[in-house]
Amino acid sequence: MLTRFALVRGPVLAVLLLATACRTTSPARSSASSVIAAGSVDTAPPPAPARWLPLIGEYGPDSAVTIVLERDGQLWLHSGSAETPLAQESDSTFTSARDPGRRVVFRRGGTERVTRLEAGGATLARRQVGPESGNQLVITPVRPIVELRREALASRPPAEAGPFRPTELVELTRLDPTIKLEIRYATSNNLFGTPFYTQPRAFLQRPAAEALVRVNAALRPRGYGLLVHDGYRPWSVTKMFWDASPDDKHIFVADPALGSKHNRGAAVDLTLYDLATGAPVEMVSTYDETSPRAYPDYPGGTSRQRWHRALLRRAMEAQRFAVYETEWWHFDYADWKQYGIGNVDFERIAPTR
Repeated sequence: MLTRFALVRGPVLAVLLLATACRTTSPARSSASSVIAAGSVDTAPPPAPARWLPLIGEYGPDSAVTIVLERDGQLWLHSGSAETPLAQESDSTFTSARDPGRRVVFRRGGTERVTRLEAGGATLARRQVGPESGNQLVITPVRPIVELRREALASRPPAEAGPFRPTELVELTRLDPTIKLEIRYATSNNLFGTPFYTQPRAFLQRPAAEALVRVNAALRPRGYGLLVHDGYRPWSVTKMFWDASPDDKHIFVADPALGSKHNRGAAVDLTLYDLATGAPVEMVSTYDETSPRAYPDYPGGTSRQRWHRALLRRAMEAQRFAVYETEWWHFDYADWKQYGIGNVDFERIAPTR
């Protein structure tokens, strides 16, 4: 995907973040440099206590969002540039670690889901910022996929001036079989709820592919590998995305009149998996999530989730990939401008090693 909503943060509510806390706490760790620094610790932080997971999230209106996050074995309230650590009194009651007289209470609804936060006489409703079930936003195609595919295959990509380097798309698993694939657009588990690719394969231009192999090798001693969701994407699929989306959802897809870095074979969507278990690691958001949690500098979540995100980013940047500003999983190779828009189907890409 190409575009996301702006990440809105408002001023801190006085009833939640005390003036003393605002004066003494340091700003949120949300800059790019601090994100990378957070990944410099050799060992992943332990998982946050399970009893805290239902409390972690966003509360309050758009104009003054308060994030409850876990850091270093402690819950924190975050709003704007101010943070307050919390000390637990009971399952649902906490106090400010700097002012034990100020209580913060989490209230649950009939389903036992936390629905609001109370502090200092104010009540903040729980925000539904992301797909807590693990699903993502699903856009219902405005026209039949068969029809869209037929039109897209009969169309041509936009003309470009160039000059460009010769295309050499390489299949990632041929270079390194330990790179795992979960190609969402070859399944119905994607933004549109229907398959677009006919094969679950991933390709990149050779320099980018070889750089990704080096990333995977660098992660191996830490116990992690790369799990790829998408790489090179034929332009016809980008056109299908656009034509399948209603006008108000075009912010989530690339404009085929411009093409995308995926079309050039120089962008990859990916995450980490645990070598010991083979399972994907926990991240702050799900893949292809259309919420602020998808931002690579989003301060919420748990220490472990943010550590995984920072480790991936640091490893990718070491090999000349740059993270996309609103998607922690999307990385563009440095030389993407040197390649033209591609439109060859996976089936017609010649095997190479």
